[in-house]
Amino acid sequence: MAKTKTQYVCQNCGYISATFLGRCPNCGAWNSLVEETQSAAPAKATPAPRHTSAGGQVKPMLMSKVSMEREPRTSTDLGELDRVLGGGIVPGSLILIGGDPGIGKSTLLTQVSGRLASKGAKVLYVSGEESAAQIKMRATRLGVGDSGMYLYPETDMPSISQAIDDMHPDYVVIDSVQTMNVPEMSSAVGSVSQIREVTAELMKIAKTEQITIFIVGHVTKEGAIAGPKILEHMVDTVLYFEGDMHHTYRMIRSVKNRYGSTNEIGIFEMHQDGLAEVANPSELFLDERLPNATGSAVVVSMEGTRPILVEIQALMTPTMYGNAKRTSSGLDHNRVSLIIAVLEKRANLMLQNQDAYLKATGGVRLDEPAIDLAMAMAIASSYRDSEISPTDCFVGEIGLTGEVRRVNRIEDRIKEAAKLGFKRIFIPKNNLQGLPARDKIKVIGVASVSEALDRVFVK
Repeated sequence: MAKTKTQYVCQNCGYISATFLGRCPNCGAWNSLVEETQSAAPAKATPAPRHTSAGGQVKPMLMSKVSMEREPRTSTDLGELDRVLGGGIVPGSLILIGGDPGIGKSTLLTQVSGRLASKGAKVLYVSGEESAAQIKMRATRLGVGDSGMYLYPETDMPSISQAIDDMHPDYVVIDSVQTMNVPEMSSAVGSVSQIREVTAELMKIAKTEQITIFIVGHVTKEGAIAGPKILEHMVDTVLYFEGDMHHTYRMIRSVKNRYGSTNEIGIFEMHQDGLAEVANPSELFLDERLPNATGSAVVVSMEGTRPILVEIQALMTPTMYGNAKRTSSGLDHNRVSLIIAVLEKRANLMLQNQDAYLKATGGVRLDEPAIDLAMAMAIASSYRDSEISPTDCFVGEIGLTGEVRRVNRIEDRIKEAAKLGFKRIFIPKNNLQGLPARDKIKVIGVASVSEALDRVFVK
């Protein structure tokens, strides 16, 4: 009889302890250690070898002999998703998609599965949360009800592996990984051990059989994918599906991609018949700007390789309490406090008795340093109750001494601003070197935040 042992596993980070602890010593989470019984596993058979995308067996080879050919890719017929994936789906890749409940993860994958099946690919949709009838209803609403994909409502991992061996599909969707179960393990479904074993089995299938597998992952209340962090390390691509439940716009963001760049963003709009691509997100984010409003500035932000124009709004009001309030939506709270402190010290704006409310419109989240100058201009515009020209936009990082520091990809930012009809763009002075002359837009270099304020708010 196999020996068994009891251990306590943190459901947040996967830390293993021999005794129960109220607080995990690794990640600091309280009451996250759960008792699990582990039995000694019997000797396993020799695992199947990996295969290349061309079907041959992988063997050791000299680096000088390795071919530099690009990976073959398959389009999903959704240009925004292809962009985030790096140009399309790579055979044999393991793709993890996480997001809040009801945000549209299953809708997106049903749409993609239907389009792939319509092109002749064999797609297996495995659902541990819905019945086949429920998936059929959604697929019919999305217009892919007769696409020819296979449905398999199952949570038992050995049965799923056997179905994949029998069918040999090109694509597999697992919805979701937290509902899958390995019977040999005594731990509860969705625990760290179960998720780790299920993901390891799926990775072995993907790499040995060259089958692309999409995995749906739940997220915690902090917004991270539930389960051990090793889950994100094991997969090839990690995508986060974001959006506000009160708005129709959805953003899919790449935070890890072994076959493309990270921090790429794709934007969709949720309709009754599924997700529709947003071809020009800059127009979307600027569509509802008021012509003579104060406290509004436009920034050209880079999301991966794509420049996007976003409106930053600020509202400064006299505080009713002893300490001024700082509130932000879509912007880092610490960055907002830093910019306010720099404006007060270097630009002589008395902001210590002003409540500050800042937001990035459209539900997008901005976290790159190049948004600093636009934030400063929006704050100054609201404080002085003086409007900024609607044809002005801003790019630049602000240092603690008030200097405006250079940013990357400046030419792409200028081209995007000119394409949308902006007449002036304020950029760091050090970014002017080597820039070609522009006819449609005037490029203005500023060295400090006080100089930028003098140029924008001409008395």
